Amino acid sequence: MKPKPNTNKPVCIPRDIVLKSSMLCLGNIDDEIQQGYNIIRKHHKTVTVFGSARTPSSSPYYQKARQLSKRLAEDDYAVITGGGHGIMAGANLGAMEAGGDSIGFNINLPHEQTLNEYTTESFAFTHFAPRKIVMTMYADAYIYFPGGFGTLDELTEILTLIQTGKTTKAPVILFGSEFWNAFDELSRTDLLMHKTIAEVDLSLYTITDSLEEAYQIVKSNKTYCDH
Repeated sequence: MKPKPNTNKPVCIPRDIVLKSSMLCLGNIDDEIQQGYNIIRKHHKTVTVFGSARTPSSSPYYQKARQLSKRLAEDDYAVITGGGHGIMAGANLGAMEAGGDSIGFNINLPHEQTLNEYTTESFAFTHFAPRKIVMTMYADAYIYFPGGFGTLDELTEILTLIQTGKTTKAPVILFGSEFWNAFDELSRTDLLMHKTIAEVDLSLYTITDSLEEAYQIVKSNKTYCDH
């Protein structure tokens, strides 16, 4: 996949051709979801970790993602990430260090997103939509470290699914108060003030700086039966 040319020159493309091209490209979405499902169904307990691909390994957030994932893997949770570098690599590394299952659901992009070396199993998606479906497929918890547009997109996606009852409720943990307090402030002021969310929706996520608290929140979820 090559980057689209960066030009200001007007380009006129018939809309019907663009639509047909899109439908052809989307033809393998069902197959991609099935491939992701085939991986997830092997694991009884999963936790999905999100965060920026641009976070360096020297960052405290990278190290926290590594430490938390290692502890979760030691407790038999399969750790799922987007398979890239940064926070995702930190989480996959922690799971691998524990001898656990370290899953990377990568996506083919023209830059930045290459599979990190710490996965025990992976699959590369072509489209964002099926990748998000698989990464939010009934995890025991969703943990968000600081990230960019993609992380925010994935966060609001799972909050919406839980809010509307379209998925099973599970802990949503926002790790790093310095970063996530701005999101919380937006939710508590603008969104709540304009009544675009209800006050109860503020309880859908927890902000923490504590690895122990994050771990205990994951462990407290008893939605799925132990066997």
